[in-house]
Formats: sequence, structure tokens, C-alpha cells
Amino acid sequence: MIYFDNSATTAIDPQALDTYVKTSQRIYGNPSSLHDLGNQANRLLQQARKQIADQLQVSVDEIYFTSGGTEGDNWALKGTAIAKREFGNHIIISGIEHPAISETAEQLRQLGIEVSILPVDEQGFVEVGALESLIRKETILVSVMAVNNEIGSVQPISELSEILEKYPKIHFHVDAVQAITKIPQEHWLTNRVDFATFSAHKFHGPRGVGFNYWKKGRKLAPLLTGGGQENNQRSSTENLPGIVSMAKALRISFNKKEERPNHVALLKDYLMGALGEYEKVTLFSKKENFAPHILCFALKGIRGEVLVHALEEKQIYISTTSACSSKKKMSSSTLGAMHVAKDLATSAVRISLDESNTMAEVEQFLIIFHQLYKKFSTIN
Repeated sequence: MIYFDNSATTAIDPQALDTYVKTSQRIYGNPSSLHDLGNQANRLLQQARKQIADQLQVSVDEIYFTSGGTEGDNWALKGTAIAKREFGNHIIISGIEHPAISETAEQLRQLGIEVSILPVDEQGFVEVGALESLIRKETILVSVMAVNNEIGSVQPISELSEILEKYPKIHFHVDAVQAITKIPQEHWLTNRVDFATFSAHKFHGPRGVGFNYWKKGRKLAPLLTGGGQENNQRSSTENLPGIVSMAKALRISFNKKEERPNHVALLKDYLMGALGEYEKVTLFSKKENFAPHILCFALKGIRGEVLVHALEEKQIYISTTSACSSKKKMSSSTLGAMHVAKDLATSAVRISLDESNTMAEVEQFLIIFHQLYKKFSTIN
């Protein structure tokens, strides 16, 4: 089996899984309980928080645990809309956001929040110069993802941060789900970023757990109220095994990146060079200013899901752009924002790599792809 769908989810690291199991078996007290078992669980919870904060070089009280990227994105948008409702009712998101942002913004629009879309160019990068023209006195939030999940374009967070330095009262949120452990932190967590979202299963942690960075001094209303967990900001008994396992997985992923800093980029470059030789292949992902792990391309005349299933028959697993939209048979929202023709956009597929992938897998993929290319060419 060749697994090239790591942007959808990664396999849990064996050490992280072992941590999950041992924590589940041995530390079963509720961190909010007053007895010794609860205290033991709470100590482990705070240790995990500190480990994550140390990895990001932020304060321990700027880390808040969530159920993953979708909740984190919802929290940043809805929490801002509630907390800053007396100051304004206008938010700005980019035209290439994950549905966790774009659909949340649409829900807020239906509730009376005004939403502006920051456009992107034909390469899939937000137009920095357009941001200032969209800002109003009622603007309370700007949300732009760090790495696009469909084509891998690394968004100019630093340049956007420079503009937003002039507007200190506006919240700046970054969906960093596809960025952490993939690209240098300075590209997605500047001093101007107020909130950032992360999900454990994107870096070999368990599913159903994540965390948000929340800069000190910023206001955000809780989405979940009740028991008062997470400093009274996110009520719900903490998923302790998941959180501890996530902290372990994050440390391991950072270490692997340091040990083999160019490995994934070399695999992507090799794939790009080989696929670029085919007349009917269009590459949407590039090398410069693109994340090393995502490669989006289209085989002209062949719908994306057809190619995905043809490769699946050979035990090779890729996806149609975003896994969150693939079963809905939606064309790529990112390619649409880039004004790619619809027939080409519906042919788009995504390869997403990881340190665990090998050059041998890449070469095997290319052999199978060549066979399918010839097969499909006889049909067209």
C-alpha cells in the first residue's frame, strides 16, 4: 500500500498510540476532581500543555485544547463575533479557506455579520494589497489560512501582519492546520497573529483532539459553557489521553522534521518533474512559496474521482483536493477562486506527502500513473 493522503489524516505514530493507551489505562481520573486521581490527571494535562507551548515557544497559558481544527476555526470566528459584537459586525476571510472557516462565515452572515472575501491571484495567493481596502471601522476579524489545504500555497501571513499592525483592535486568526511541522513557524505565527488553529491528526496524533493558540490580552467568547474547564473558556471534560498523545506526536514530528528537513520536498520535486512531462497534466502546485508536502494536479479529461479510484485499485491512495469535500463531489473551491476552468478543476487531485513516504513509493506511483495515462489516452 502507498498512502499519499497525509493532508487528510496521518497514521497515528506508534509511540503516540502507546502513550494514548497507557494514559487511558493508568490515568483515568477526571482532571477537575479534587482527589489524588484527579490531581494526577490534572498534572499530566498541564505537562502536555507546557510541552506544546514549549514547542511553539509561546506562553503555557496561551494554549487551549479543542476537539480539532473545525472546532478551533469555529471558535475563532464565532467567539470573536460574540466577544466583539459591540465594536463591529464585519469580518474578512480569504477566498480559499477551508470549509470550517468559509461555512462558519456563511452561518455568521445569516445571523447578521457582514463578510468580505479577500481575493486570491491565479497562483492561489491572497492579494495582500486588497486587504486594506476591505477593512472598515466595523471590522473585528481577519482570518487567513497559513497553507492552503488543496494546492499548498503558503499565504503571506507576514505581509498581512504588517498591514494589520496599523489596526491593533482587529483580531487576526490563522488556520495553521496544514502548516505546523511542515513549514517554518515564522511563516505562520508572527507577533501580530492573535489566534491559530491546530489539529493532532495532521501530525500523527489521534483524531478528535487539537489546540488553539490564543494570544494573551485578546478577548474570545467561549463556544462551550458548563463545567468551566480550560480557564472557563472551553467547558467539557478534557480528552486527557488524546491531549497527552497529541503532545507526544507533536514533539516526534518536530524531531523528524529536524532530522530530515528536505526529505518531503525532494519527493515532491521528483513528482513534479515527472508529472510535468505529460502533455495532459496540469500542475497547480509549484515549488517556490508552496508547502513541500502538497502537490495538486489535473489529468485533463479525467474527473478527479475517476483517477482516485483507478489508483486505489492499485493500492495507491490520494484524494480529490480537499478530503472534507470529496464525498460531496464538489469541485475545488480554491481552484474556483483562482479562476481555473471548471472542467479542469473537476479533474484536480491531491497528493500529500509525509516523512514516512519513500522515493521507492514515488517511483512505484509514477509507474502506475504512466500505465493509467496510456489507458485514459485511448479513451479520450
